[in-house]
Amino acid sequence: MNTDKLTNTTVRKAIDALQSADSKAWFALFTADAILHDDGNKMNFRSFFEKALGHDRFTSIDKVENNGLDIYGHIHSDHWGDFKTYFKFQINSEGKINRLDIGQASY
Repeated sequence: MNTDKLTNTTVRKAIDALQSADSKAWFALFTADAILHDDGNKMNFRSFFEKALGHDRFTSIDKVENNGLDIYGHIHSDHWGDFKTYFKFQINSEGKINRLDIGQASY
C-alpha cells in the first residue's frame, strides 16, 4: 500500500509502522499518555494497539486533509472486516502524537 499521499512525516511514519506491525516504531511516535478515541469513545491507547497491530492495516488511502494530519481510507481488520475509516492525529510541540481519533467514515 502506497503512503506517498501522506504529507506529514510523523503521520507517514505512524502509518508505515501500522502497516508493518512494528509496535516499537508505532509506540515511539506517541506520548506516554496518548489519548485514543474510537468512534467517539475514549479507549486505552496502549492496549487497543497492542491488539490491533498485526491485525489491522490500510488497504488504500483515499484522501488526506488538515495539513496531513487527517487521513481517510479503507482498512482491513482481521476482527471487524473491511470498511472505510478515518485516522485524525494531533501532534504536540515536541513532535509526538498525543491524540488519535479513529472511526468508521462515510465519504
